[in-house]
Amino acid sequence: MVYCTKCGAPLKEGDRFCPICGAPVAKVIREEFTVSGSNLVDRVRDLLHEGNVTRVIVKDEKGSTLLEIPATVGVIGTVIAPWLAALGVIAALATKCTIVVERRE
Repeated sequence: MVYCTKCGAPLKEGDRFCPICGAPVAKVIREEFTVSGSNLVDRVRDLLHEGNVTRVIVKDEKGSTLLEIPATVGVIGTVIAPWLAALGVIAALATKCTIVVERRE
């Protein structure tokens, strides 16, 4: 789900303006990467350190969501450690994963 960057209200897909505060909604660009389980943690860590990522979603081979990391977590380095630990467990269990990266223009 997408949220307004100004007031935090939930937005529907296709909204151009926030229904609560009227702020314009930035366009979200989605990119997908397929990685092996051994490279998963390193790739997600690199993506979060880029800074322009709003959300990272890790999916298994079947398309089921395994982990969803919001961008606010990526800003604070100490809070990200538990997320990466959970991601390490997922990487040990999965052979191939798809990383969906959402960025705002």
